Amino acid sequence: MTLMYRQPGVVLTDRRFSVPLDHDDPAGERIEIYAREVVSASRGGADLPWLVYLQGGPGCAAPRFHGKESWLARALRDFRVLLLDQRGTGNSSPANRQTLPLRGGPREQADYLAHFRADSIVRDCEAIRPEVTGGAPWTVLGQSFGGFCVTHYLSAAPEGLAAAIVTGGLPPLDGHADDVYRATYPHMARKSAAHYARYPQDVERARRIAAHLAEHEPVLNGGYKLTVPAFQSLGMLLGMGDGSDRLHYLLEDAFVRTPSGTVLSDAFQENVQAALSHAGNPLFAVLHEAIYGQDERPTDWAAERVRAQFPAFDAGKALAGDEPVLFTGEAVQRWMFDTDPALRPLRETADLLAARTDWPRLYDVDRLAANEVPVAAAVYHDDMYVDAGHSLRTARAIRGLRTWVTDEFEHDGLRAGGPRVLDRLLAMVRGEA
Repeated sequence: MTLMYRQPGVVLTDRRFSVPLDHDDPAGERIEIYAREVVSASRGGADLPWLVYLQGGPGCAAPRFHGKESWLARALRDFRVLLLDQRGTGNSSPANRQTLPLRGGPREQADYLAHFRADSIVRDCEAIRPEVTGGAPWTVLGQSFGGFCVTHYLSAAPEGLAAAIVTGGLPPLDGHADDVYRATYPHMARKSAAHYARYPQDVERARRIAAHLAEHEPVLNGGYKLTVPAFQSLGMLLGMGDGSDRLHYLLEDAFVRTPSGTVLSDAFQENVQAALSHAGNPLFAVLHEAIYGQDERPTDWAAERVRAQFPAFDAGKALAGDEPVLFTGEAVQRWMFDTDPALRPLRETADLLAARTDWPRLYDVDRLAANEVPVAAAVYHDDMYVDAGHSLRTARAIRGLRTWVTDEFEHDGLRAGGPRVLDRLLAMVRGEA
């Protein structure tokens, strides 16, 4: 049964689809894909073209908007929008520590999750497109990892696309995960330095917190083990437009005096748990490096290995001297599967994926070089998550792709810039700007 309902200014429809787990085995097991159709209440009966939104991640569901929030307001002027929960996320056959044991042990779970990368997500889109559009091509909008999916779409099924838009998500076409982190750790160091320049009082605050954690390693109320590297990973916030401010406010009330001495405050512990837990998006951690796998080299916990090449991130050495404790960003590391209770049951599964050597290639460079689909991409000049240098090399490899390189926004420019960002990119794919 199709369920239709309303929010201010919009009409929403729940859409559910059945697709093969393995598109190369269409007669085999099937999974359910969920998407939310959104149309302006004033244009509900109009024959509008479709725009499909592919969320960042991996492993993150489509946003749950209230009415015409953010960029959706601009999209609904021209399109009927499909907010897709990518397989394994949201309401699309969710994959997490609770559901994955239904597959069997770690080996079976890893084999199952090998079908949850960009290539399978794009084939899901192509499987449901005829039902949604009657076979007409649609426009795709990919944020971050969603842009990785769009790039694969251009490689594998460009006939399904009327146009493509990418925000902060042009992937390296042939780089290994090691190359990604060699490029992004310097970004993390710069973001840490910029944060401390804005909030110099946070240098001593972060050192004090790290020293306390090195001695005590508390277990938070939700079961998260707060180690020093876990604390450093709060730098994930620094890749967003308001992230430095959010980190500052988190640090400023870390300690409280009690009858038994000074301890970490309940407020700090609660906010840190919320910031670090992967309970809501475990596939982000489990599949994070797998999204780069394309050859016989395993990813092999690249972020953790490459970090050793950047000794400035060694908090122990910083505390032994007088250096600031640097924060890390979008770098999933093996220790997270010990500290996070949402990930602990998936550690062996993640190890097997990190050791995998049979990933298929994701990008067809010859097909991209002959691309005929109108494409526009926002590239953020000092993006902490997706290196601008890698993105621009990819942009040059895709025929006809137009880039908007800007330092006005961080990685969340589509959310922060809302209608203005999407308006500019739509103008670019239409040749109006």
